Amino acid sequence: MNNALKFYIDGAWVEPSGTARLPVIDPCTEEALAEVAMGTPADVDRAVTAARRAFASFSQTTPDERLALIRRILDVFMERHDELGETISREIGAPRALAHAWQAGIGRRHLEELIRTCESFQWQRSKGTTLVNHEPVGVVALITPWNWPINQIVCKVAPAIAAGCTMVLKPSEVSPLNAVLFAEILDAAGVPPGVFNLVNGDGPTVGAALAAHPGVDMVSFTGSTRAGIEIAKLAAPTVKRVHQELGGKSANILLDDVDFEAAVTAGVNSCFGNSGQSCNAPTRMLVPEARHEEAVSIARRAAEAHRVGPANDERTTMGPVVSELQFERVERLIGIGIDEGAQVVAGGLGRPAGLERGYYVRPTVFAGVRPSMTIARDEIFGPVLAIMPYRDEEDAIAIANDTPFGLAAYVQSADLERARRVALRLRAGSVYLNYPSWDAGAPFGGYKQSGNGREYGEWGLEAFLEVKGIVGFGG
Repeated sequence: MNNALKFYIDGAWVEPSGTARLPVIDPCTEEALAEVAMGTPADVDRAVTAARRAFASFSQTTPDERLALIRRILDVFMERHDELGETISREIGAPRALAHAWQAGIGRRHLEELIRTCESFQWQRSKGTTLVNHEPVGVVALITPWNWPINQIVCKVAPAIAAGCTMVLKPSEVSPLNAVLFAEILDAAGVPPGVFNLVNGDGPTVGAALAAHPGVDMVSFTGSTRAGIEIAKLAAPTVKRVHQELGGKSANILLDDVDFEAAVTAGVNSCFGNSGQSCNAPTRMLVPEARHEEAVSIARRAAEAHRVGPANDERTTMGPVVSELQFERVERLIGIGIDEGAQVVAGGLGRPAGLERGYYVRPTVFAGVRPSMTIARDEIFGPVLAIMPYRDEEDAIAIANDTPFGLAAYVQSADLERARRVALRLRAGSVYLNYPSWDAGAPFGGYKQSGNGREYGEWGLEAFLEVKGIVGFGG
């Protein structure tokens, strides 16, 4: 990939100011599959300058002109869809079917939903004699994670373009190659020079420079709560808008009337999807005390049914975690769970048999987990499920809400009205009832230490808009 060693700035692929490079590691083999250039504050400044210059004209384009541009982006995206899926599969170790259908496919879904949103969005409205006008917030810095890379790139870049903003993207240095492909897609679609800029690099260098840059009007960040706090601190002196989607420790409440065989199995599979590396994964399964052992037995079977292996093996249902650092973190937390007295009923420490090379984690289920345990409170970001017993519905709600996070929650019940009632009492930005289909138009974001603001659909578009009131406009 020739452009991996360059940055996309002001409509052209340019040489970085420094010479540092970082290998991109295939987590299935632990071998380098490419190198990426690492940016410096000088590269950030060059990209922000290009974005500020482009904002003067791009912010004055019409919503219809920008909608036409989003449609062209979707067309080119579909031309490169399979290449994106293959690239993401190799970068993060996602099984090929998952990488193509969801890792790449979710980008298409976001673009299609944004088109629908823009077609009906009310850019101006009258309130008495006041005109309420939606205008682009300015130059935005977009900092995205490695776990669902195109998902978070598209759900930031596309609405920022639709809003009339210009931008600088810093993707994760762990999975940067798909971002390079996406920059090529935007270039081929005719995004004007300077509207979109790409600078690769790490958080402490490029991410920090973007967050602190006086030429940036907004930072949109997805990643860990720890990094989000640092970004907010860096952004504070210039009073930027800071939009964050951070960590999660989502509860999955199985009420006593549900089909346990189906609900537990689906909960395990949902927790283990993408090797457990999803911020909204249902990692805490709450079950009635009287049915704890039944749930444990079903969960054990579901976990043991997974086949862990390389991404390019059609039999693989779960690939590796993304990196050595992530592998060591997951293993450490599994060890803490054991030390604190949780019962391992599937998986545990060490790689699966026959997989000595690659960052493979055994699909792990803990039973009898108490709310005070580390594995019930810390985001593990790996294929680790904690089964937690509760006394009654009130206790389940209390346990679910007893977390510093509030990104997502799940409720399973044979009685939809009962599930709705519980959902309304959960302190989470998204609540999913009875394992529904994914909805690209539903607002996504968290309460508490899971962040602020919302993405997807009209909420994602509004995130990049200022609201201006022109008083007396109506006479």
